[in-house]
Amino acid sequence: MQITYYGHSCFGVEIKGKHLLFDPFISPNELAAGIDVNSVKADFILISHGHEDHIADAVSIGKRTGAKVICNYEIYVWLTKQGITNIHPTNIGGKLHLEGFNVKCVSAIHSSSLPDGTYGGNPMGFVIESEAGSFYYAGDTALTYDMKLIGDYRKIDFAFLPIGDNFTMGIENAIICTDFIKCDDIIGMHYDTFGFIKIDHATAIKKFDHAGKNLKLMKIGETITKETLKYSRSY
Repeated sequence: MQITYYGHSCFGVEIKGKHLLFDPFISPNELAAGIDVNSVKADFILISHGHEDHIADAVSIGKRTGAKVICNYEIYVWLTKQGITNIHPTNIGGKLHLEGFNVKCVSAIHSSSLPDGTYGGNPMGFVIESEAGSFYYAGDTALTYDMKLIGDYRKIDFAFLPIGDNFTMGIENAIICTDFIKCDDIIGMHYDTFGFIKIDHATAIKKFDHAGKNLKLMKIGETITKETLKYSRSY
């Protein structure tokens, strides 16, 4: 399993030759200027909610690659109007059985509107389960007690958690989330892109470290493996 960071909350995860792309926001992101959006691979595009910083490149990448887009019903309607036809609408609580992996849609506490201002439906996160490993992509969310259900009923190898605060949970709440989901290996997201969510990297890593957790802050364009993440601890 390979993980590539495209900036903000956008990640590509390759599972046995299938490319999953989460929340594509690349071309408008100044920090991701070094990424060629036209070379980003996708067999599946998973969209957690409708805000522009999570959906900006979904239409262009979806049309170029023909990837199946997984999203809630309201985003499905909007994407259909943009000319995207390969879409699977779903919602919180739903579980999809796809090519070599499963997607479980879980709660996220946030807001959601689409680039044209229309209602974007309920935000959600995703739990991806496969023989190669399982992980949690939280999307934009506050800390919520529902996260304990993930830890109680699923084995998570690693998780993508927002840590930028202001619009989502910050460092301290993300650390609590790791206990809820029973997962110590975390990849941070939704930080630094805007002034409201800039963080001190060294402080964030140290706080996770003191809690016995591993926080990985990937460089934009960097690719790692699940195994590399597991053994990157500094303690």
